[in-house]
Amino acid sequence: MDNRAILDLLQVKNQDHIIHHVDRLPPNKKSKFFQNCNDLDLDLVFRLHNECCASKTTLSLRGNIKVPRIVSLPVRENERKSHYESKLVGESLISNGKVAVLIVAGGQGVRLGHNRPKGTFPVSPIMKKTLFQLLSEQVRALSFRYNAKIPLLIMTSVENHDDTVLFFDTHNFFGLDQNSVYFFQQGMLPTITPEGKLLLKDETSLFVNPDGHGGSLSALNKSGLLDMLMEQGFSELFYCQIDNPLVRIADPVFLGYHSQANSQCSTKVVRRQRIDEKVGVYVSLDGKDAILEYSDFGGKHMEALDDNGEILYWAGNTAIHIMNLSFVKTLNTHGFALPYHCANKNVEILDSKGTRKNVDAWKFETFVFDAIPFAERTCCMEVDRSEEFSPVKNKSGPDSPSTAHESMVKLHKRWLHDAGIIVPHERLVEISPLFSLDREELISKLKGTNMQVESDLYLA
Repeated sequence: MDNRAILDLLQVKNQDHIIHHVDRLPPNKKSKFFQNCNDLDLDLVFRLHNECCASKTTLSLRGNIKVPRIVSLPVRENERKSHYESKLVGESLISNGKVAVLIVAGGQGVRLGHNRPKGTFPVSPIMKKTLFQLLSEQVRALSFRYNAKIPLLIMTSVENHDDTVLFFDTHNFFGLDQNSVYFFQQGMLPTITPEGKLLLKDETSLFVNPDGHGGSLSALNKSGLLDMLMEQGFSELFYCQIDNPLVRIADPVFLGYHSQANSQCSTKVVRRQRIDEKVGVYVSLDGKDAILEYSDFGGKHMEALDDNGEILYWAGNTAIHIMNLSFVKTLNTHGFALPYHCANKNVEILDSKGTRKNVDAWKFETFVFDAIPFAERTCCMEVDRSEEFSPVKNKSGPDSPSTAHESMVKLHKRWLHDAGIIVPHERLVEISPLFSLDREELISKLKGTNMQVESDLYLA
């Protein structure tokens, strides 16, 4: 869109305050303003504003909600056998070069008191490894175990892209082949007032917000990386977010169930701990699998119990998925298919007088789990929260570094216990992914050893 077209659109949409601001800018700043606007989809944000004004109805008010079909944790012998067989299928996918890994890492660690990319936050209990290092070491260990190339794709944001790339470069990509690590940026959308007015962040920029973690699937396509992966023969994309240090990257069991179901979009879930736990819930909605945000789900559903007094809709979202790459491509075939959600936000802007003030605004974002209902075939697998889900979101309290430390230490102590090694309660334990990716590998490596743990233990 050229400069004239941008001005014409602003005029049609009654953005006189922006036009007057631009008219007062000197030529160099005016050119910079138009350049910044060219990277934004203004038509989209105006359309989304109109749609948001027209309807605030949520899916939960319209849909017929039922309990979905989920692969549960293995208890019986036939279930353990099914898990083992699925693992073999998943291992074959990895070793045959069919699996790529996408980590969504566009956020800053501000809520953690860490004003840098969240992935650079030190989280491991003894070595203080960062989230980026822990997950990168998993990819490296998997590549070595299966003698396979596993591309690592990292979605950044405008805010943290350069810092993220520098961090990987400074740390020598944590031993990964840097030619197999790809960075791409999340899309941005203008923020708008409920009255439909665009806002200024500074003299040459509109106020914008990231387009949500669902935008990773759009940005992956726009970057050309999606086509590159498909041309190189990769078929499955493992997806996770940066804040979960317990995530099992490209879990072969999960990959196997996904493949055996011929699933286009698969999801890992954990059991909700409380009826008021603020987590998205995996359900069947009008006959299609879906995830509903807890705010959309509604009280009667969130609190519903089964005949045994257990939570009826128990499947909590972990933000861990596997998607078929061809399915991701179809989501981008005729524009981007995922719906946008509107959220209220208080933002600091530059007003027409050049002073800063706070105003209420709407931001629009997409959620990656909204891809699930678009899939013709889906798969959902339950995992043990204590083994695979301990996100780091808050500085203290629930979902904080301290709870993640505790989860990591307890998990690794259980692995050691199963290997016949007892760790005193007061001692910390940390096992590098480069030493053991899982319990079975640890037991194999320590078989026959008589280890006495008298201090904090780090295995590398």
